Amino acid sequence: MEVIKMNIIIVKDSSEGGKKASKLFYDACANGAKVFGLATGSTPVTTYQHLVKSKIDFSKCISINLDEYVGLKPTDEQSYRYYMEKNLFEFKPFKRSYLPQGDAANAEEEVKRYDKVIADNPIDLQLLGIGRNGHIGFNEPGSSFDLTTHKVALTPSTIAANARFFEDEEDVPKYAYSMGIGSIMKSKSIILEAFGDNKADAVAKMIEGPVTEECPASVLQKHSNVTVIVDEAAAANLKK
Repeated sequence: MEVIKMNIIIVKDSSEGGKKASKLFYDACANGAKVFGLATGSTPVTTYQHLVKSKIDFSKCISINLDEYVGLKPTDEQSYRYYMEKNLFEFKPFKRSYLPQGDAANAEEEVKRYDKVIADNPIDLQLLGIGRNGHIGFNEPGSSFDLTTHKVALTPSTIAANARFFEDEEDVPKYAYSMGIGSIMKSKSIILEAFGDNKADAVAKMIEGPVTEECPASVLQKHSNVTVIVDEAAAANLKK
């Protein structure tokens, strides 16, 4: 039987998962980590809640976010910059915080800028969620494992999943800037969180399925330092 290299932690709910993840952030800081890759969406909320309540000090650290919607200004309440401000940065400021600029005038130049940000600040610890179709960041099924920052057309399933955050589905952005899988895999360590039964299929494919671009998160099987934090519902389809 093939040995799973990932460190898999099964918790009872997302709150316990967030607590476990925040402890890993705290330990990384204590061991000298200075650059943290951050994620958005509903999954990491409890992690940020626990970080806000903790004694962790990010004031000498750098944050680099995975992605941002194309077309949204940083002040837009649905932008990921706004999300990060409200969930973490207001309470635990970083020395510098980088996100793709959603309203950049030139997409090609913005992609180059963000690639340089990542190259200049190698990520010590990257936080990830996983989409129902196995995407990480906005690297949708079929994305090359070698991709760096890119502008991506979101799939109908991702647009539908994001629609709950918008008053009208027509307002959901159809494109995003995303850190590429090639960039994510250069992170020294990775935490991936998944909660709820709607993530169970993706989690099983990520951990026990073949490494394939049809399930982008499956590439994490090739990384040497990945911790997966899942609740019992998200772990339900795991066989090993």
